[in-house]
Amino acid sequence: MTRVAVVGLGGLGSAAAYWLTRRGAEVVGFEQFELGHVRGASHDHSRIIRRSYHTPHYVRLTAGAYRAWRAVEEDSGETVITTTGGLDLFPPGAAIDAQSYRDSLTAEGVPFEWIDGGEVRRRWPVFAGGTRVTPDVMAIWSAETGIVPPARSTALLQRLAGERGAVLRDRTPVRAVRPVGGEVDIVTDAGAERFDAAVVTVDAWANHLLEPLGLAVPLAVTREQVSYYPHADLDRFGVGRLPVWIWMDDPSYYGFPVFGPVAGVKGSEDCGGPLVDPDTRTFDPDDGMEGRLAAFMEGLLGPGFGTPSTTTCLYTLTSDRDFLLDRLPGHPQVAVALGAAHGFKFASWFGEQLAGMVLGDDDPAGEPSADRAPFAFGRPGLHAPIDRSAWMV
Repeated sequence: MTRVAVVGLGGLGSAAAYWLTRRGAEVVGFEQFELGHVRGASHDHSRIIRRSYHTPHYVRLTAGAYRAWRAVEEDSGETVITTTGGLDLFPPGAAIDAQSYRDSLTAEGVPFEWIDGGEVRRRWPVFAGGTRVTPDVMAIWSAETGIVPPARSTALLQRLAGERGAVLRDRTPVRAVRPVGGEVDIVTDAGAERFDAAVVTVDAWANHLLEPLGLAVPLAVTREQVSYYPHADLDRFGVGRLPVWIWMDDPSYYGFPVFGPVAGVKGSEDCGGPLVDPDTRTFDPDDGMEGRLAAFMEGLLGPGFGTPSTTTCLYTLTSDRDFLLDRLPGHPQVAVALGAAHGFKFASWFGEQLAGMVLGDDDPAGEPSADRAPFAFGRPGLHAPIDRSAWMV
């Protein structure tokens, strides 16, 4: 039986633990904080899952994302994906290219509708309460878009992995990952422990473990926030009346219908927060961001929102905002994954891929699959200087 360490038990690491145990591996997971902590990017009540993306490659991968979550649903008997439908809204002169989305969906045979702002307001009268969705706004409507609950899904993956024998050690920081021959030592305050292979999914803390191996990559860690807005008539914003939406401009905003345990309409600004150190950042909402979002929400959906409840999370962004999913150069027994601040919808797919990588599914030369090749350590975009404009996709 292959013995595998999983370092970092957020969404991606918990999925790796789950898929590894499905494959019969002996798994020990390490998490520096408590399981289900709120210091990273796998907490809160909702994340978008969608087919619409800016390249055919990503659109193709979204099919795997849905399939891998459906496998978890079938295994657990619990619902993970709530389908709401979704709108990608493009104002005139939008910073994000609508044609790339339309071409990518068409290339992969994924159905969508291209509709104008008048049609949006007709189908979803909730947008008629605001002033932003004007007739010259265009939108991609995708009926498959929905919501995946990150905190609940991560806990579910952990539970399923534990039921298959995984040992998940919380409050156990990993100080080093040391490849030794064809094996790997995981170093904690209790000493070094030998494994056949390791998966590293520590997100904002990735370079803490990569730098000693000479493999640090440019990463920008930002503190982002999401707000839940109360309203006197929340029923107007329920599933079926308000779809998931993304405003495809700079700044870019996104939002959800009322969903989960918080009675409010959720909204957020994408990539709007300041650069932070994940170990010293604060959890206090930024008043400027909150003010910008409140003004946008009123413009989009109309007045009547009260003072929001706001929580923070971390974005860990690569230079090109593409994933990192590869074996360590020279050390194929260690696999590394980073979601680049849009990975949770793919978390179960990441876990499936990572399990295959360390259990030997690739060809004998260790070459990555076509799906993973664009996310390799050696790609030029990963090592380019950080440029915020590359994040507008």
